[in-house]
Amino acid sequence: ETTERPLVPVLAEMERHGIRVDREVLSRLSGEFGQKMAGLEAEIHRLAGGPFNIGSPKQLGEVIFDSLGLGTGKRTKTGAYGTGADVLEELAAQGHELPARVLDWRQLSKLKSTYTDTLQEAINPATGRVHTRYMISGAATGRLSSNDPNLQNIPVRTEEGRRIREAFVAEPGHVLVSLDYSQIELRILAHIADIPALKQAFADG
Repeated sequence: ETTERPLVPVLAEMERHGIRVDREVLSRLSGEFGQKMAGLEAEIHRLAGGPFNIGSPKQLGEVIFDSLGLGTGKRTKTGAYGTGADVLEELAAQGHELPARVLDWRQLSKLKSTYTDTLQEAINPATGRVHTRYMISGAATGRLSSNDPNLQNIPVRTEEGRRIREAFVAEPGHVLVSLDYSQIELRILAHIADIPALKQAFADG
């Protein structure tokens, strides 16, 4: 009654207002990622000794373990070799080039399909903005979650991911700000447990 119900009209207004996304930035990135993927595909096919569907775990497993003999490999219930990120990372760490290139290809493929392509489709033609849905009860921790599309999982760890974030822009005369609580769990702990030394530590900066 005091927290969640009053939040509903606030979130409704946020959803209606939306977030401005620069389609040209996304379109340019989609093109770049597509070109890089094509280059990686050619290199992977060269290393494999012939063309195959890189997106097919079954075909990839056969190339890595049967054709190239890069290891013994473990088969899944379906009888195909496991080619998860952990398997490919282990092989890449051993110095094998093809699994390393496949990991690069997968990362770009994920960024392109999940973000640069899909976000363009999510832009409302009338507003030029993306209108995500904010869920009050979507996360166990009580945080808001965002879906359709999820704007809370835009990558930040890789350079390519950070470039996707550049597509989120402010209207002229406005700025985007990024705010985060510092040590929020410890601050709450200091308050609730009423620990003088810990409270003093925060008071002292």
